[in-house]
Amino acid sequence: MTIQETLALKVKEAFVSIYKVELPTVEFQATRKEFAGDITVVVFPMLRVVKGNPVQIGENLGQYLVDNVTEVEEFNVVKGFLNLVISDTHYLEFFQGIKNDKKYGFVSPTVANDAVMVEYSSPNTNKPLHLGHVRNVLLGYSVAEIIKASGKKVYKTQVINDRGIHICKSMLAWSRFGNGETPESTGLKGDKLVGNYYVKFDKEYKKEIAVLVSEGKTEEEAKKQAPLILEAQDMLRKWEAGEEEVIALWKKMNQWVYDGFEVTYKNIGVDFDSYYYESNTYLLGKDNIAEGLENGVFFKKEDGSVWCDLTADGLDEKIVLRSDGTAVYMTQDIGTAIQRIKDNPDIGGMIYTVGNEQDYHFKVLFLILKKLGYAWADNLHHLSYGMVDLPSGKMKSREGTVVDADELMTEMVTTSREISEELGKLDGYTDTQKEEVYTTIGMGALKYFILKVDPKKRILFNPKESVDFQGNTGPFIQYTYARIQAILRKAEIDYSKNVTIPLHEKEKELLKQVELYPEIIQLAATNQSPALIANYTYDLVKGYNSFFQNVSIFGADSEDEKIFRVQLSSLVGNIIKSAFGLLGIAVPERM
Repeated sequence: MTIQETLALKVKEAFVSIYKVELPTVEFQATRKEFAGDITVVVFPMLRVVKGNPVQIGENLGQYLVDNVTEVEEFNVVKGFLNLVISDTHYLEFFQGIKNDKKYGFVSPTVANDAVMVEYSSPNTNKPLHLGHVRNVLLGYSVAEIIKASGKKVYKTQVINDRGIHICKSMLAWSRFGNGETPESTGLKGDKLVGNYYVKFDKEYKKEIAVLVSEGKTEEEAKKQAPLILEAQDMLRKWEAGEEEVIALWKKMNQWVYDGFEVTYKNIGVDFDSYYYESNTYLLGKDNIAEGLENGVFFKKEDGSVWCDLTADGLDEKIVLRSDGTAVYMTQDIGTAIQRIKDNPDIGGMIYTVGNEQDYHFKVLFLILKKLGYAWADNLHHLSYGMVDLPSGKMKSREGTVVDADELMTEMVTTSREISEELGKLDGYTDTQKEEVYTTIGMGALKYFILKVDPKKRILFNPKESVDFQGNTGPFIQYTYARIQAILRKAEIDYSKNVTIPLHEKEKELLKQVELYPEIIQLAATNQSPALIANYTYDLVKGYNSFFQNVSIFGADSEDEKIFRVQLSSLVGNIIKSAFGLLGIAVPERM
């Protein structure tokens, strides 16, 4: 039981003893630096349960805790805040219990039928992954890892959008202009090669539109009548009819893209447990619509289209089946969600990592699934996130102005190399060792810069700024980890030995931060926010650096103090590595 859990029980016990009423919750916060104390109990919310002077209530509770909780040494009350001084003994005993636990803060899965499926990436197979996908996959992967650490089984998945007119555009352009080019013949990754032809289609299509406009067509007419778009539409019809030649081309070009994606995923350090393909899922959901129609969840309009009336829920009417009987995206999303539960019956909830432009779509999807009677629909979440911008401005796939994910990662490593060489931080390393560290720093900078921001906020990403060795950056934290490893290499101590020493204020402050780690993991899992882990790690590192600057490790007054400080350094290093692992970030042993 943590100190906060112990205190919460005792505060509630005190309330019953003193005021003869039950207190539903106890609110804590860190004690402000200008006051003596380690943990603060906030008294103001208690006034909803018992009327009185908050200072007097604080005094009464403080005295009860001093008398009944061995860990509480003294207290003071400032207005409605009860500041508690926790004994060194508590922190020393706590430290001795976890100092060698490399999984400290992690919870093993215990609850059956409570697995969570996290969907992320879900790209189109007509172009390579770009900067927007980078934020998506980093968020989805990190949230999956955090939820796993919080004690739940997790399935990582994606839906690959491998069908539709946009896919046919790339296929048609390659057929027309490709001259048999392949990834092998060009030396290009397959996703890049296919993406080039998506851009090529758009350029040639615009030329045809311009010609038709010059002949007197309106722009809208020209867009619909251009030969290329008509041919792409015809190719889509042939694909849907299963025409052998079109299917063979589709499979070949999609495989090029899948191979390219796998290289990118490997380089960015994310993985998946399963894949769903839109070509297999786009017909799902029709049976569910028919069933919902019978049960009155949906209604049919005069033209034969099927709708769900959500106006009573503050939304609008949503089409779920066109008048010709064909599905819309909502239809297949309904069917895919239901199929996932069939495939993995232990799933108790799902998280969709998708940009905030789809906020309304997911409100509608979740509400429809609830109306269809699925209990698990209460545990569906949209991990909504803002766009990522660069100083150069917006990205457009059709025009080939997207920021390619592979090129961005290469640029990050290059930036890391330039700054590291300028600072002379890797003197004495072999070229191979240097390249490994450049990659670790560059990728750490990219991931940390994106993940330290609350997912809902928009990001302006500056590569140079992210690879700064000072401030709230990945490299700053990685450098502290490497410094700790250097201390551990130099030290020769018995890590199993328990020592009792009077704690320096910096040691106590650091242990208070360490004690928060399990709570931060649970909070980050509940809020689906890697930013909480990132910023906790930054605060921990700041606390460690303050300790390092104020307390001598190898010049300690006694051997026990030296042992304790090395052990404490080791524990902080383990937590940095653990927390960064939840963010998908590697840490260098030397730097």
